[in-house]
Amino acid sequence: MCVYGFKGCSNAHLRDSPSVGTLKAVASIYVEVPIRAPIDRIWELTQNPELHQRWDLRFTSIDYLPCEDGVAQRFLYETRFGLGLKISGTGESVGEVNKPDGTRTSALKFGSDDRLSLIREGSGYWQYEPVSEVVKFRTRYDYAVRYGFLGRALDFVFRPLIGWATAWSFDSLRLWAEKEISPEQSHAFGLIHLLSRSTLAFIWFFHGMVPKLLFPGTGEVGITVASGFPRALATQIDTIAGVAECGFALLLVVFWRSRFLLAVQVPVLLAMLVPIVLFQPAILAKPFQPVTLNLAMCALAGCGWIVSKELPSAGNCLRRPE
Repeated sequence: MCVYGFKGCSNAHLRDSPSVGTLKAVASIYVEVPIRAPIDRIWELTQNPELHQRWDLRFTSIDYLPCEDGVAQRFLYETRFGLGLKISGTGESVGEVNKPDGTRTSALKFGSDDRLSLIREGSGYWQYEPVSEVVKFRTRYDYAVRYGFLGRALDFVFRPLIGWATAWSFDSLRLWAEKEISPEQSHAFGLIHLLSRSTLAFIWFFHGMVPKLLFPGTGEVGITVASGFPRALATQIDTIAGVAECGFALLLVVFWRSRFLLAVQVPVLLAMLVPIVLFQPAILAKPFQPVTLNLAMCALAGCGWIVSKELPSAGNCLRRPE
């Protein structure tokens, strides 16, 4: 029986295969991440198909087929998108090389006859290079698309997406190997961070643009006037506040990884309640009033801040070889 790590496959296949030698330096997808973990641990997480499919966003399931020693290992992969949509394909090991310095390299070829798959066939390699206290885990792969010109046009969008998915997955693997943060936990925390941050950005933008800039007569100016400001000045203050809130919403999106922008919202949101409580307490008895909104936003900011401490990020990976 040949394992997923290509045990028993000829090393000559790897040396002579176009899987490594013909990969184009510019067009091919390259991802590298340093992992502070034993190389055997990383090898197990990446070469065991049951573990591999847990951290790799590109695959929903990976099943290897029985093979004999000296025969290339073949496996089946599948990616499900929901609503019954899925893409399936096959892969075949090319070989494995172990160098005296401890570097390991495994290469493979893959392809799909599925009409939904943009990828027709491709090849690539994984390499594990121990350097000092880390293992540089890297991949480079390339593929050919189907559907001619249309396929090549779609690939301008697809290639960056699959490159991002590869890098995000590699960082998820890093967290698993280094800190025992499971891929399922990384996926859940990533979704919580996405929902909390995007919702906060929408709320800030909506409340800055709609009631302050587009329809200032709906009550926003009245709250400022009730705080003791002349109406003309109150209108200017609300305009400035609307621009600031829209700008903050943009910052939340542009600086997606900033935890400071999540934390700073809590004191700001609580401070915004002070003039309302002091000068217009009657608002607190109305439905959808500021206290419940601001406290809910504080909770969202807190959730986003908590889960964002150890999140996978494609930005933690090297996307071009040194």
